[in-house]
Amino acid sequence: MPKRKCAQRPASESEEDYVDNSDSSYDETSRAKVTQKTRKARKKGHENDGSPVVNSISGHPVSMHVISSVEPMRIALLEWYDRVHDARKMPWRKKFDPSLDVEGRAQRAYEVWISEIMLQQTQVATVIPYYNKWIAKFPTIRDLAASDIETVNSLWKGLGYYSRAARLLSAAQKVVKELHGRLPDNAKDMEAKIPGVGRYSAGAISSIAYNHCVPVLDGNVHRLLSRFTALHAQPKSKRTLDVLWAGAESFIKQSKHPGDINQALIELGSTVCAVRDPVCSDCPLRLWCKAYQRTQPTASQTGAVEADIEELCLVCDPIPFDEDNGSVTIYPMKAERKKPREELDSVNVIEWRSRDSRDRWFLLVRRPQGGLLAGLHEFPTLPNLSGVKASSTSNMAEIPYTLLQELLVQPPSSHSDKMPLKKLATSNSSYNVPEVIQVTSAGDVVHIFSHIKKTYRVQWVLLEGDELPQLRQTVSPDQGARENGNRAKNPKGKHKGSEVSEVELNTIPQTLSAQWVPLTQVLDANISTGVLKVWKLVEKLWATTQ
Repeated sequence: MPKRKCAQRPASESEEDYVDNSDSSYDETSRAKVTQKTRKARKKGHENDGSPVVNSISGHPVSMHVISSVEPMRIALLEWYDRVHDARKMPWRKKFDPSLDVEGRAQRAYEVWISEIMLQQTQVATVIPYYNKWIAKFPTIRDLAASDIETVNSLWKGLGYYSRAARLLSAAQKVVKELHGRLPDNAKDMEAKIPGVGRYSAGAISSIAYNHCVPVLDGNVHRLLSRFTALHAQPKSKRTLDVLWAGAESFIKQSKHPGDINQALIELGSTVCAVRDPVCSDCPLRLWCKAYQRTQPTASQTGAVEADIEELCLVCDPIPFDEDNGSVTIYPMKAERKKPREELDSVNVIEWRSRDSRDRWFLLVRRPQGGLLAGLHEFPTLPNLSGVKASSTSNMAEIPYTLLQELLVQPPSSHSDKMPLKKLATSNSSYNVPEVIQVTSAGDVVHIFSHIKKTYRVQWVLLEGDELPQLRQTVSPDQGARENGNRAKNPKGKHKGSEVSEVELNTIPQTLSAQWVPLTQVLDANISTGVLKVWKLVEKLWATTQ
């Protein structure tokens, strides 16, 4: 049968390595569309400089990415892991104990579950003290289930990705209520029944706590196996992930120590097969690593490997010359990053002072249990302003009045546009109605989430009165209008900003509760890093104006 080479297809030009929280769902991108798009882009970029598009090593058999005869690899991997498994002093890392009863294994599953959720997008050194505090406070899943979001968030404070904490609490309550207080003892039920647990976490918990032969594929193992099999393909495509999951399964299939093997692969990817500076000389798998073999002086670097068309790999993209640096770091293929969307929020640090004392109180509202920064406290905020409205001084000064209308039982009346910004006295002189003394701009704070670049436009709002203003019992209905209301009307991503001058009550930030907090206790509240930046900016304003 005639033989032919694989068509040459350009690769992604992103310079960042693939990072994954391991439990995300991936949609397979149409190869035809991606290939056509990247080919056109690369052709345009090179059409005038004469640079070759790809190197000459393109065609190769799909068997190149299949891991077989794994027993020697397992032995080398486990011998290495025995030497290093305790090097980073992870309190959740323990050897599997076959003598544990059902309750004992369920307890181990709880410990592993907590550690795995904490480790999503977070470094080990950061997680260790948080894990220790968590287990001291919630030694069992029943202890966690009996807690509340305020207590949970107080332990999570500073760890980021706060929705993880809320999911842990809701999952624990579900386990106690519906599953007799024990996490499922198999990966299938773990993934199906426990909120926040995907295929990776289910595999890690089941293999480590129950010794089940279930594979894992987190960002570290993804990178390790991409190099081990010399897989240069779209990192998040379904076909790529299928190849890598199959490779991960090869290592643990019919193994007596699947938990140790999985932890060894994760540890190896994290500490040796690093993103930018891998230490191949320390790798126990380098003898079988195809990326390592390719970088050796004796490796053939010219001519394509020919294979029957039935055996030709259709997953990989060719490696561009400008990316072929002779190192294993050309694998995995660099992922294209989506640029975070940009949003502008008005954040109002609302302070109340008594006319008769020096007491200073600040208004905090709590975000809903779901979504971004779930359950955390923040200063009253109007999200996603339009640039035109945000640039208007009078519109920005009007925002606190709109927010206070929603938050206070007896709010101050809106000021007249003709009144000076720095000295805004309301016309209502009722005993219980606070007076807005001033609204002062403090500047901007930029805070970047994984998918959003937030600019917080900060104002200090000073209220004065005879009594601490009474707050409404409940603050409006659902969260929908807060972050997603405008987007729901613009499904194609063309988000309209809030019309500040025509703000209605049902368009302002919706919260679950509000409270006045003394000056000395603001930093003790469950606030995010972004809110902490806002607070420090206002403190700087006070220091410069006093």
